[in-house]
Amino acid sequence: MTTVRPAPPLRSLAERAGAPSALPSLTAGGLTWRPATRDDAGPLLDLRNTVAEADGEPYRETADELREVLGAPWLRLDTDSVLGEDAEGRLRAYGYVETMPGDTNRLRAFLWGAVHPDRRGEGIGRELFAWQEARGRQLLAESGKDVPARLAGFLEDTAPAPKVRLYERAGFTPRRFYSDLERDLRDLDAHPLPAVDVDDGLRLVPLGDEHDEPARLAHNDAFRDHWGSEPQTTEQWRSGRATYAPEWSFVVVDPEPDVPALLADPHTDAETAAALRAGEPLVVGYHVGARYTADFAVRGYPFGYTEILGVRRAYRGRKLAVALLAAAMRAFADDDMAVAALDVDTQNPTGAHGLYASLGYTKRHGSRLLTIEL
Repeated sequence: MTTVRPAPPLRSLAERAGAPSALPSLTAGGLTWRPATRDDAGPLLDLRNTVAEADGEPYRETADELREVLGAPWLRLDTDSVLGEDAEGRLRAYGYVETMPGDTNRLRAFLWGAVHPDRRGEGIGRELFAWQEARGRQLLAESGKDVPARLAGFLEDTAPAPKVRLYERAGFTPRRFYSDLERDLRDLDAHPLPAVDVDDGLRLVPLGDEHDEPARLAHNDAFRDHWGSEPQTTEQWRSGRATYAPEWSFVVVDPEPDVPALLADPHTDAETAAALRAGEPLVVGYHVGARYTADFAVRGYPFGYTEILGVRRAYRGRKLAVALLAAAMRAFADDDMAVAALDVDTQNPTGAHGLYASLGYTKRHGSRLLTIEL
């Protein structure tokens, strides 16, 4: 008879993180380093878009988007960011580390940064990446959350080889792959959108203010079985609205949910249970649209973007995702968008990749997530 032994207890995150007592020095390239401030949005925008163009990235940022990044309440710019300026005061490199307040099951430290194309090959990127990794380890160790953790960074498929090697040499491993998909909307007579009605009793309506918090709760339920996803706090959910397109956003509401059954379901989270008891609207599916106007010129045509799409677990199998996506694509087309676009995890557990392919979406670009698991 085989005895199954329990897994050994997880060491404290402070031990696993291996955080250094001091951060490594930044000396390469003769740059002067300082923390970022919210007033740096202008020069940082120029640097980030210059890097994006040089590296063939399929997007550009706007000042409003970057101000939101720098203004995120959970981002401690004074300790978790650095900017490198040359002798003329021009910004030539940046880096910051971001942890998310809603992380519960796995704490994540995301590393963001780049070096101006004109200053590559001087060792700046190597030192900057070492600083980011070290600061990420410190943040994880300081969190007080003894749960699994990861250091993480994203790379576009077009990323230059030296940047890829930085991750590899530091021990980061490709963990997940993502596809940027598009669906042409320019000839709907030849390629019609699906005609899908939601089940009797459910209502598909525009995402109004009264649905914002219920949609967050639906998102946390829908994505709790997705790899790498963590619950979003209200603060997180309401951030990043510079590109939010309410005219392209919809929800499916159940006006008469079976409250006793949902409360008895062990998968119903505490926040949803409290909302049900309070008689709040129950959003069971949602589509959040975004308008990335700065990217139109990069792609060569205007597009509508699906920022987030999800369906509560208890309501899956009823074609709600198709109904929401069809409503969004009609809204995109009505606004003269040439294509519908979205990004998807190629190993999505709900089979979303197959769903999008069946609706005519095809891959345009790809990216990957690299991590160190702790």
